[in-house]
Amino acid sequence: MIEKLQETFQKCCPFDFTRILVVGVSGGPDSLSLLDILYKAGLRVVAAHMNHQLREEADQDAEHVQRIADHYGIPCVIKVEDVGGYAKAHMLSVEEAARIVRYRFLFSEAEKREAQAVVVGHTADDQVETVLMHLLRGAGLEGLKGMEAWQVPNAWSKEVTLARPLLETWREETVAYCQEHGLQAVIDQTNFDRTYFRNRLRHEVIPMLETHSPHLKEKLVRLAEVLRGDWQILEPAVESAWRESLRQVGDGFVSFNGKLFNEQQVGMQRRLVRRAMDQLRPGLRDIGFETVERALVCLRRPIQRGQVDLASGLRLFVEGETVWVATWEVDLPGMEWPEVRGEPVKLTRPGSISLENGWELVLEDVFDVKEGKRLAYENSDPYTAWLDADQLPGELEVRSRREGDCIKPLGMEGHSVKITDLMVNVKIPRRARAGWPLVCCPDEVLWVPGYATSHTSGVQSDTKRMFLIRMVHSA
Repeated sequence: MIEKLQETFQKCCPFDFTRILVVGVSGGPDSLSLLDILYKAGLRVVAAHMNHQLREEADQDAEHVQRIADHYGIPCVIKVEDVGGYAKAHMLSVEEAARIVRYRFLFSEAEKREAQAVVVGHTADDQVETVLMHLLRGAGLEGLKGMEAWQVPNAWSKEVTLARPLLETWREETVAYCQEHGLQAVIDQTNFDRTYFRNRLRHEVIPMLETHSPHLKEKLVRLAEVLRGDWQILEPAVESAWRESLRQVGDGFVSFNGKLFNEQQVGMQRRLVRRAMDQLRPGLRDIGFETVERALVCLRRPIQRGQVDLASGLRLFVEGETVWVATWEVDLPGMEWPEVRGEPVKLTRPGSISLENGWELVLEDVFDVKEGKRLAYENSDPYTAWLDADQLPGELEVRSRREGDCIKPLGMEGHSVKITDLMVNVKIPRRARAGWPLVCCPDEVLWVPGYATSHTSGVQSDTKRMFLIRMVHSA
């Protein structure tokens, strides 16, 4: 097997014998044979073991890995993590939580030690189970292409390689290797617990399918290889669409330009949603067809759906011209909307009041009424309004919306619209609506800056006195 592994090295990318490899070692036959082969090949290895605290024997397994490392005379690092608690806190299955916690640990160690790669003992059997798992979950091409033997960048690091040198080796071969070389592997009893999805595939589904399709496992391995080739053709197009549509990536959120996102074909939209979820939950595999389709339905009908729960504590929603994929708990960045807080503020002329986020409302007298009318009729700036001073029932004030607020917009022949409905119809972002400034006099809404001016206060042909009101941003 050493010769076979060395051949795999050359086919993927040769390891640098002067740099460290962090090897994930559970103590089972796959990882144990991998560690032995790497050590005997003369590579600099560090054994890394994650104690998931899921079994009574977990501490004994960790001690076993430590003894093996001591026997080789190599460094060993062991991490203890409450995976059950992590799964509950992050709304994950125990399987998924264990995998995420394990990989974060391995890559954290690799970065600390400036290692060239994290090396894990996945075999061809693991590849078969992974492909079948993705198929049953309704995953797309990226899931069906399975795992790669050499991957950088990857879901866990942009610089440290994720290597799987045994990916063309069958599990029975690693068991035989351990027996031949006198390596005592631990037996993880959870591998036989059929409450776990992967174990049901391994012990029930795959054997049943093999009775109908001989050499099923070899066929699935070949399928994954073919689809990886197809993915290499598609990936540049996905990357281009991602760069074109992406607006911002932050800690706990990804945002897209809604217009550019919606111009993408449906298949590409699915890919972008999946990629955004992977950006926020690296390595997450619980992304089935239904999850992505919920996102697309919300995008097609954002007003009716508002926001939608995706998976693993992620949500998608539309806010104006922005599509957000975010965690539920993240404090999303503000978009520098104008905002008024507290009690109503009197707006006198000439004068101004300051709003939140660097905005200001300015009120001025118009002395040249004729010129003012011309400018009012030609006005295309939604943040500028021209008011008939004689039609104002009282002093102007600026406040946020109240229950029952309405406006009779210019051009609607005196028909009244609820402010709440107007804000939805003109797509004022949901988070901005409660504090959006309204110019009132005092109970009647005269102007919704950026969106609507009241018919009762608008400039008419017989207007004698005028006010000009503007909302400006100090930046």
